[in-house]
Amino acid sequence: METTGAGEQYLIYDRYKELKAFEESKAGVKGVVDAGIEKIPRMFVRPQEELTEDLAHTDEHKSSRLETPMIDLQGVDQKHRREEIIHEIRCASETFGFFHLVNHGVPVSVMADIINGLHLGGLIGGVNFGSNFDLYVSKYANWRDTLKCNLLSPEPIDPQELPDTCRDIVVEYGKHIMKLSDTLTKLLSEALGLQQNHLRDMDCNECLSLNGHYYPACPEPELTLGTSKHSDPTFITILLQDYIGGLQFLHLGLASSLSLLISNGKLKSVEHRVLANRIGPRVSVACFIRPSMNTSTKLYGPLEELISEDTPPIYRAITFKEYTSYSRSKGLNGVSALDYFKI
Repeated sequence: METTGAGEQYLIYDRYKELKAFEESKAGVKGVVDAGIEKIPRMFVRPQEELTEDLAHTDEHKSSRLETPMIDLQGVDQKHRREEIIHEIRCASETFGFFHLVNHGVPVSVMADIINGLHLGGLIGGVNFGSNFDLYVSKYANWRDTLKCNLLSPEPIDPQELPDTCRDIVVEYGKHIMKLSDTLTKLLSEALGLQQNHLRDMDCNECLSLNGHYYPACPEPELTLGTSKHSDPTFITILLQDYIGGLQFLHLGLASSLSLLISNGKLKSVEHRVLANRIGPRVSVACFIRPSMNTSTKLYGPLEELISEDTPPIYRAITFKEYTSYSRSKGLNGVSALDYFKI
């Protein structure tokens, strides 16, 4: 208890104590909601200056909403159609850094089943369940729980470690995403004017991690975020959302930062965030295509084929582990981790 100059008393807020209690509960944000709260705990509340700035730009965001570029992969193995798709991907990647895929080969039933499996609340309590990896370094906690698993890596997850409600469908969905990631990696290589297998030979898509995000309904969504503004420390991110949505892309902001690095800024890496919502739960599945973090000596930097006197390298060459470690240490603070590695 502390006394003000006017003799009034108020409780001193112990943020660390609240964070520790939340972490040790192992119930996640879903557990907070299930307790029947009407106001969100203080650890989730965004700083006043951030809320004020967001409010000031509300009308600007509404007026500048852009339609997501749509790319149809139908006929991707036919020469003429493939050239059209490569052109569309090049334009979308250089201008926006994101696009919507249709006819991508992942069955509708599989997409529906993985969303339904995560909706059943199977995230809580699993060995790969977590909430806010940057809990102790971020300014505020996000209104989100996450199921994490490595599907393709030197140390892939044992499916028996996954919750019963989504075990089989996570494995099935992962198989389809692996195939899609191989297609996209080849298309991006060609979009950069490289040989089809160039980026794959660099091991850019060696690993696949899946994050199932669970966003419970929030009683005060205007005070927090489902996920803070960030760009993904990956080569490609493939995202599947349920009907509620909530993802906000920030046009020309700084999703896949490795593509920005190796293309020397030619391909955009879009900054994005997820809004909290009174309606819920909302579920999304983010698949991260990336190199292995077990390779400590392999360097990634701007490709020699994309560098000239007129376009010198923007970033220094780094290992993927170095980049990921720095990105995790700073948390989701709205600042691109790549800025740290600029020349």
